[in-house]
Amino acid sequence: MQLAKVSYRSPQVGKAIAQSLQQTGFAILCDHEIPVETIQFVYQEWRSFFASAAKHDYLHDIHETNSQAGYFPMLAEHAKDYGIADLKEFFHVYQRQDLPTQISHHTWQLFNDLLNLAKEILGWIEIDTPQVFPDQLESLQQMIAHSPNHLLRILHYPPLTGSEQIGAVRAAAHQDINLITLLPAATHNGLQVQDLEGHWYEVPCCLGEIVINVGDMLQVASGGYYRSTTHRVVNPIGLETGRSRYSMPLFLHAHPASIISTTGLTAGTYLAERLQQIGILG
Repeated sequence: MQLAKVSYRSPQVGKAIAQSLQQTGFAILCDHEIPVETIQFVYQEWRSFFASAAKHDYLHDIHETNSQAGYFPMLAEHAKDYGIADLKEFFHVYQRQDLPTQISHHTWQLFNDLLNLAKEILGWIEIDTPQVFPDQLESLQQMIAHSPNHLLRILHYPPLTGSEQIGAVRAAAHQDINLITLLPAATHNGLQVQDLEGHWYEVPCCLGEIVINVGDMLQVASGGYYRSTTHRVVNPIGLETGRSRYSMPLFLHAHPASIISTTGLTAGTYLAERLQQIGILG
């Protein structure tokens, strides 16, 4: 599987990104305008946060149905239809919420930069897509207007200890729930994508690049024209087993009231069902 790497400065960037997302569900964007220094600084702050006991002060209440904000400890989530929990802990950042006291405004800067870029990319998709979206649905830009569900997820995959449950991996094979995902380069490799024949491929992503992928909501809204591609994060081997991995995807979500299918399915209903399936919503 060949993932397109496209420069943000290219006159054909929108068309190239849309084409790659349609063909593989993934694309890589380089030469974008989000400062690498901001990304690195945010990683460093959250690395310190996950290493501290203070993270437990922000523990998410699984019975809270109105928000999934806060800290989720190890083994809190599993992939849909996979009964073994992922080897990760994470923190959910939504707009208009308080951050941990030790986290600076740089996280908000990155959140807003990624969100604005994601909205721009969604615009490219809308411009460079044939008439596959049903007329009775809102435009993609209307779907995301005033959505409270855009999410920056800060992920920590701790070093392996050798005592992990058989079959446990850092992130089991899954598809994203949302419209599109933007992922600044993680601190270590491990992300893989699956093609239609079931083969797995490493997703190359270097510092300063952003991986873009299609989520299930876009697949549903486009009638399958854009495919939500299965991906995973594999366990490291050798010396890498003793190292943590950090990543921070931005998930662009439709407004809960937006209808994403001709059946009348709303984004809010779809999201709630999927969160229950992966153990995030009680």
